Amino acid sequence: MSIFSGLFKSRDKPANRTPGSAYSFFLGGTTSGKAVTERTAMQMTAVYSCVRVLAEAVAGLPLHLYRVRDDGGKEKALDHPLYRLLHDEPNPEMSSFVLRETLMTHLLLWGNAYAQIIRNGKNEIVALYPLMPNKMTVDRDANGQLYYSYNRGSDEAIRDDRSMVILRPSDVLHIPGLGFDGLVRYSPIAMAKNAIGMAIACEEYGAKFFANGAAPGGVLEHPGTLKDPQRIRESWQAAFGGSSNSNKVAVLEEGLKYTPIAISPEQAQFLETRKFQINEISRIFRVPPHMVGDLEKSSFSNIEQQSLEFVKYTLDPWVIRWEQSITRALLSHEEKSRYFVKFNLEGLLRGDYQSRMNGYAIGRQNGWMSANDIRELENLDRIPAEEGGDLYLVNGNMLTLKDAGAFANTDERKEENSDEEILEVEEQDSERSGESDTDGRTDAVSERHHRRGKLV
Repeated sequence: MSIFSGLFKSRDKPANRTPGSAYSFFLGGTTSGKAVTERTAMQMTAVYSCVRVLAEAVAGLPLHLYRVRDDGGKEKALDHPLYRLLHDEPNPEMSSFVLRETLMTHLLLWGNAYAQIIRNGKNEIVALYPLMPNKMTVDRDANGQLYYSYNRGSDEAIRDDRSMVILRPSDVLHIPGLGFDGLVRYSPIAMAKNAIGMAIACEEYGAKFFANGAAPGGVLEHPGTLKDPQRIRESWQAAFGGSSNSNKVAVLEEGLKYTPIAISPEQAQFLETRKFQINEISRIFRVPPHMVGDLEKSSFSNIEQQSLEFVKYTLDPWVIRWEQSITRALLSHEEKSRYFVKFNLEGLLRGDYQSRMNGYAIGRQNGWMSANDIRELENLDRIPAEEGGDLYLVNGNMLTLKDAGAFANTDERKEENSDEEILEVEEQDSERSGESDTDGRTDAVSERHHRRGKLV
């Protein structure tokens, strides 16, 4: 069995042979004959568009650090030093948008995103710097503890004489993608290298086809034996090859005959193949085709639904990865019970103006939104509290929430009090008269109604 196991190997577990990273699949050659790496894949317009759409979407989302109040609500922790790093400036060289865009690009291409955590003497986080995933290696020591090995290059922001730096898990912000072991993930580009390689081959074929003047190749025939066929081939290519030499008149030597090879792009399904590969790459990153410029199957009725599904099924999993990784790495054990990080996706789920106004009207009329709550969502200035900006109203008479039903209760109490007073008056009258007849009772009832009218 050992001999056969050495000859026949399983294909469901790709070998790990990528230099510089012990946790990515072998990229290199593909079935299409084109070498695929993270950098060559970015030269594909579909890959570049998908990566850019996702990276800019995550980077553009508002990111806030919240504090849990004693009453169970939440508020922005503006006084926490981590709020400024996440929301404004993670380091003196980058904005929050640039850092998140860079890390999200690493996450989409390599399947992992790393950032070095810089702390001061008080163990407070003062800066975050991105690290290249292809230079990072994650391993365990003799005690089973994780450690990160980073191979420095000449382009690193923090210079050091050491070429290899060992980092503790507390010094690294690691955002993992999809993987097998739950620790280090694999590159989506490596997983789909054959599909991307085919797209590169189609693009190269189209470029060479049009560089040749959109004319297929051909055959030069000679009845006799040629002493130097290489010279004839080179002279023909120099005179009539390429788009700049198209439509020239060819003058052939004696006996030569040119026969074109009639293989058209339609026969090779060139355009259809390119369209399919664009959809294939969009499927890899789970990006709707209309977001990368393919509007063939998009319409006014379904494009909004596709955008909502993009937020729900594509962005939301990435956002959860970001939030939980930041909470795990940047907050202390004591702070995790009082602070949390949250991306705001409401801006992408806003809908059109009419839909938002209808939703605000329902919330306003049913008492769970105030005028300032609505104005804050629409980025408008707040109404002062003394002018009723923080009041919660209910539909009907538009009363304040605390006064809802107060008038009805007041009327009932008044009627009860009036009945009690009338009964007391009747008892006093009966005591004074000593007896009552039918006419007396009739007068008492009429007097009671008269008095009730006066009381009400």
